[in-house]
Amino acid sequence: MPATKTGNFQNFQDLTGISTWFIILYLHPYNSIALAPISKSKIIVSVTSDLVSDNRVHKYCTTLHNMGFEVLLIGRKFKNSLPVQKRPYPTKRFSLIFNKGPLFYAEMNYRLYLFLLLSKADVLLANDLDTLAANFLASKVKNIPLVYDSHEYFTEVPELVHRPKVKRIWEWLEQKMLPKIRYATTVCQSIADIYHQKYGTQFRVVRNLPVAADIPEKTEKEINTEKMILYQGALNIGRGLEQAILSVKFVKNARLVLAGDGDIRKQLEELVQKENLQNKVTFTGRLSIEELKTLTPTADLGLSIEEDFGLNYRFALPNKLFDYIQAQVPVLVTNLPEMAAIVQQYKVGEITDSLEPETLAGKITDCLENTEKRNIWLQNLPKAASELTWENEENVISEIFGNFLPVNPNQ
Repeated sequence: MPATKTGNFQNFQDLTGISTWFIILYLHPYNSIALAPISKSKIIVSVTSDLVSDNRVHKYCTTLHNMGFEVLLIGRKFKNSLPVQKRPYPTKRFSLIFNKGPLFYAEMNYRLYLFLLLSKADVLLANDLDTLAANFLASKVKNIPLVYDSHEYFTEVPELVHRPKVKRIWEWLEQKMLPKIRYATTVCQSIADIYHQKYGTQFRVVRNLPVAADIPEKTEKEINTEKMILYQGALNIGRGLEQAILSVKFVKNARLVLAGDGDIRKQLEELVQKENLQNKVTFTGRLSIEELKTLTPTADLGLSIEEDFGLNYRFALPNKLFDYIQAQVPVLVTNLPEMAAIVQQYKVGEITDSLEPETLAGKITDCLENTEKRNIWLQNLPKAASELTWENEENVISEIFGNFLPVNPNQ
């Protein structure tokens, strides 16, 4: 992944290029959403990712497709983006001039706004704050409903926490739009409560759970077989990845596999070289959803060790945690409230209070070698996997989007 959504913040230094766009948003004469009668059921869904590995958006679109909607998913395309594999709904990706910084946001939202204005749609679904502006304006101009899905507490991502000027711009956008959003979902109750307290907007919770899968019963590897410690997801700051790499030198007979790409991949690769850990750490690069389904079940331990960098990570409930559980892989998580609650409730892994490398190595070693604990986790994982599925979250989506399905006059 040559540039991720969060990576765009790194070069967000010159704000003048986007200021005009913000002013246009602020001065736009439309200030309320009126729902028009729904005669057709076409939904345009938009996100700033390149769609290849955005599993939440794919699941959301598949659910809408199965409900009977005509779905079109819009994203963007990098020069080296992988092809989007066949899906039950069509996709479209913008090739942009700018891929980072203020000009990226301006270009993406401008292109998206024009596309939405010129396309037939009955409902719009915006994913995250960086697509909301275009959707918000288009929904007013076209007088059609808008649903907002917030994948994270956007203004509290690590890339913004220590950049108050840039953070204030995104907060200003939130303040202008979120109080006027009628339909909204997010990934956990903690973030839903924060948004409701700040803006009075009711957010429904749709957790980032995987689709139920038939996973063969997991069998433990032989004692002398090299174990796999898996991290899957974006290689970005605040994910505990530097500490994981440094810890693996103290863990015997195990390899750390980093399945993903992101802003700090180069720094992580340099760290591996510096510490001479090439035989202990593997970088797979970004994998497709289908490739991850094959890799994840082969792991012996899944890591979700986000650092407490702002409220977004503090209340993180990442999809990788549930992907590990669905693949019946024991997990190691940091002691952050949402993740720790899942591990404690289902007893499927360990919680660490420290990411100091030697301490973390001790936790990892215990997770890999403590037979008594692993037997308990492996007994509990099938039940957790059966309950923590996307199918159990779809009711919320059905309740919201059921309002926009055409009424059958014969019924």
